[in-house]
Parts: sequence; structure tokens; C-alpha cells
Amino acid sequence: MDFAMRALLLDSYDHGTFRVAETESPLPAAGQLRLRVHASGVNPIDYKIRKGQAAFAMPTLPAVIGTDVAGVVTEVGTGVHGFSVGDEVYGLAGGVRGLPGSLAEYMTVDAAFMARKPVNLSMREAAALPLVALTAWEGLVDRANVQAGQKVLVQGGAGGVGHVVVQIARALGADVYATASTQKLDLVRELGATPIDYTTTSVDEYVKQYTAGKGFDVIYDTVGGPTLEASLGAVRHYGRIASCAAYGTHNLALSSLRCADVMGVFVLYPMLGGERHAHHGDILREVTRLAEAGKVRPVLDPRHFTLETALEAHDAVEAGANVKVVIDVAAGA
Repeated sequence: MDFAMRALLLDSYDHGTFRVAETESPLPAAGQLRLRVHASGVNPIDYKIRKGQAAFAMPTLPAVIGTDVAGVVTEVGTGVHGFSVGDEVYGLAGGVRGLPGSLAEYMTVDAAFMARKPVNLSMREAAALPLVALTAWEGLVDRANVQAGQKVLVQGGAGGVGHVVVQIARALGADVYATASTQKLDLVRELGATPIDYTTTSVDEYVKQYTAGKGFDVIYDTVGGPTLEASLGAVRHYGRIASCAAYGTHNLALSSLRCADVMGVFVLYPMLGGERHAHHGDILREVTRLAEAGKVRPVLDPRHFTLETALEAHDAVEAGANVKVVIDVAAGA
């Protein structure tokens, strides 16, 4: 049945503030699950939507936003298989266009987007994973087809997406290198990559040092701009570059002369375009397997935020918080 729940409503893009309100939690439609939301992961797209800076994803107001979710299944819609009431699940499932978001006590989601939560991760950790893990997998596996033994360079290896790219590449047997600022080199090293201080080492220097000047087999760019531009000349002949930040104008001459493939990743497309929903669920099941094997784990910002302090969580992400920020929707998440 429908019932009232607490949720954060976004009323205006001009002000970009939230309002805690009681609203209706609808029954799940065919193919959907209703979740008791425990935690909501915060990504840059969330504050951009809130501030009216993502025209391709913004919902009609008033709206509940929040893209990543971890929670417990409370109701199963008709036609859904593989999930039961009480299952702990996670996914990238809402908060864009007309899809309800995770900044609410309950959320209806397309079951195809969801997977069982890794048993060894908390709800907070699980909520931090979907968008970054899906983005990492789509670029590294779906696009670049990374193979064991390949040399992989991660541009921005200490960031939200980058630190998961490093772990997945390592889990798949690649030899991983990652750029980071001086203060984040230890994190990159702990994740299993060879750290490269981009503030003191030029592209030519690290290509020569780590690949004998031949270039990396696969480059995953999470930074864009000049960093992506530099990556075009750091890939080996017939290598592959995947980027989740390719939103600028670039001259592809360097990569073209190397016969390299350059590929973009836009992880929100299944939610916005209505295609490949089930593929996201499939990827998250692989991520669950890796997480339960101890090979993938998100790094969380230690601060705890609630629905009442969600705006502070958004501000923390916009200010460049230390890796992943999560909002606790249910007590004890």
C-alpha cells in the first residue's frame, strides 16, 4: 500500500536548497522493488542536478534526488525475479529526470538496476559504490577490454571513480599505475597501484620510466581537459583510452597516429535513455563478487551526514572531499 514517508524535496534550482517534508511512497509497479533506504551515496552529478547545472538529467520540480542507494527490499513488484523481501541491495537507480531519488526513507526502483549488497560491506560502503564502480567497469572492461598483464594507467587514481578503477584493474590481473597529487600517493599505493606524482613528473618521464617509451596498453582518464589531452600521447600503438570526463574539445591527432581507440563513458545513459538496465545489474553482481573476495572496497569520507545535513554533504563533494561521501538515511546505516 501507499504510505507517508520523510523525504528531501528540491523545490527550486535557483536556490538549490532542500526541504524535509512528508510525501507519499507509492507501491512498486511491475518490474520494480520498493526499498527502505539506508544510505545514499553522493556524486558530483547530485550537486550539479540540485544547482540546475545538468540539463540532461534534471527532474521536474519538486523532486527527490539522489542517485546511488543501498537499502532493504520491502516489497516486490509483479514480474520481478531474483529478489525477495528482506534482501539487502544496492544500485544506481534514480534521482534523474522522472526517477525518484534516494534522499527519502523509501524508494521505488527498477529491479534490473539492482544487485545484492556485498555481505562484507556496510550499507554506507555499498551506497558509495554503484556509480563509481559502474563507471569504472564500463570504461575498463566494456570499452577497453582490459586483460591480465597489461599496463594500465589511471589518471586520477585517488578520486571517486579512479580509486575503484585501480582496484578492478588489479583484480583483473593488470599492472596498474595511477597519477595523484603528492598528498594522495600513499592511498594509491595502498590500493595496489604504482603511484605517479603528476605535480613533479611529466608525462614523457613516466611513459619512459614505466613503459620504456612505448606507452600504456590502457589508459583510464577520470580528469578530462589537459589530462586527457596528454593521455592521447601516452598510449601505446593500438592501445585504448577510456574517459569518463571527455566533455571538452580535443585534437585526436596524437592518438590517431598511434592507431589508438578513444572511448567515452556516460554511466547515466541507461537511466536517461531507457536501454541496458539489466547490464548495470549484471555489472554490480560482478562488483559484489569482487568485493566479497576482498578485491574492491570504497574509501569513505569519515564524516556522517543525515537528511537534515544533506546540503553539507553536497558541499563537501563540491569542495573536493576525500573520495566518497555518504548520507545516512536510516539510523545505523
